[in-house]
Amino acid sequence: MSEGGRHPTRQLLLLGLAQAVLFVLGALLGRWLGLVLGFDAFGAGGYSNGVIFGILLIGLGGGAGVQLARAWYTRKYGPTRY
Repeated sequence: MSEGGRHPTRQLLLLGLAQAVLFVLGALLGRWLGLVLGFDAFGAGGYSNGVIFGILLIGLGGGAGVQLARAWYTRKYGPTRY
């Protein structure tokens, strides 16, 4: 970290990139898990329970990916301030 406890722009860019990549990977993993369990988020028939659970798994996977990226960044460079 530089003076004032602020992170350099390059490190923050790395954080943003890691969050974006792991969000997409987590969402894809959630989609795959939903399909394996029989919850198709894009299934026909409107908003049935299977579709809702599929959407939920995609959201949870994406959110978990973002949190994993933040945990990695915090361990490596320390906490950020907003």
